[in-house]
Amino acid sequence: MKICFVLNDIATETCGTSVAIMTKAHQRGHTVLVMSVGGFSFHYDSPIGLNCIQVLKTTKLTTSKKFLKHLQSKKRKKKMIMADEVDVLFIRNNPTEEASGRKWAEQAGIAFGRMMQQAGVLVLNDAYALSHAFIDKLYFEELPQCIKPASIITRKKEDILEFWEKQKKKMVLKPLEGSGGEHVYLIDEHEKNVNQIIKTITEQGYVIAQEYLPDIKNGDVRILLMNGRLIERDGKHAMIRRKMCKGEFRSNFRQGATAETVELTPEMKKIIELTAPKLIQDGLFFVGLDVVKDKLIEINVLSPGGLDHFHEIGYPDFTDEVIDAIEKKLHYKRLYGKQLSNRVLATME
Repeated sequence: MKICFVLNDIATETCGTSVAIMTKAHQRGHTVLVMSVGGFSFHYDSPIGLNCIQVLKTTKLTTSKKFLKHLQSKKRKKKMIMADEVDVLFIRNNPTEEASGRKWAEQAGIAFGRMMQQAGVLVLNDAYALSHAFIDKLYFEELPQCIKPASIITRKKEDILEFWEKQKKKMVLKPLEGSGGEHVYLIDEHEKNVNQIIKTITEQGYVIAQEYLPDIKNGDVRILLMNGRLIERDGKHAMIRRKMCKGEFRSNFRQGATAETVELTPEMKKIIELTAPKLIQDGLFFVGLDVVKDKLIEINVLSPGGLDHFHEIGYPDFTDEVIDAIEKKLHYKRLYGKQLSNRVLATME
């Protein structure tokens, strides 16, 4: 297959989940195309153009680090590929990670993805599902309340302070649109600058005030789902505990968290079972869940990560399973043509 990956910017990409999946696709003999989100080109009487770097099948790249180095080499030249030459578009750019001054980039991947989907390209995750879940922390609120901590979403200081009082003066504040643990605050009764923090964070946009879960002291668990199911290989599950470093309450890898193994509990199974129907219905193929004991605290649908950390706990990186699934979807698409919608194919096993 010919698969194109959409990134925020090739030049600034790091060696994470996207690169791990690209590397595996390349190693399995597929034609891998990689583009920055600014590389789309539309003309009314021709297919959408994709300004890509094509990784030649003959190039030997044994690790993700070597793949990324090859991709970012100044020797690599981009070329325009027409959308009708591509089998799969995998949208992996993360709008919440865009730098200031790049407002145009936030929805571009999804918008052009919708157009390519209409033209018959298999798009993952489904582009219309990504549009619906564009603010994934708001999409999170559509899930059953029994698996979520108490929370409010607002820009009103009085409402946040009232919620704080109800939570016995201990809550987590985070921006509605954000990732990687940036601008996330733990506000307890000892916080002297609560009003200033609320003012600062609400000036940036909507805020989530969320119930503090004491079990977060043990870190959270990143669970990776595919087609609404927990990814599994040889009895090992795509789950990893993110243990925060000393003096830190955020359990993001970017904030210094370390990886630990974790067992699948009945509470986690329940969260997956209650989340899956929504993900399958909406066409969300590859999704990350962040769980603390029996509560889901976040859902990641735009560009979920974590595959690049499984080697730290002696687990496989599960990229074979991701490529297997994409190959199967493309096979069904070729057999059934337009009888199966992109949304159905996106979560079909």
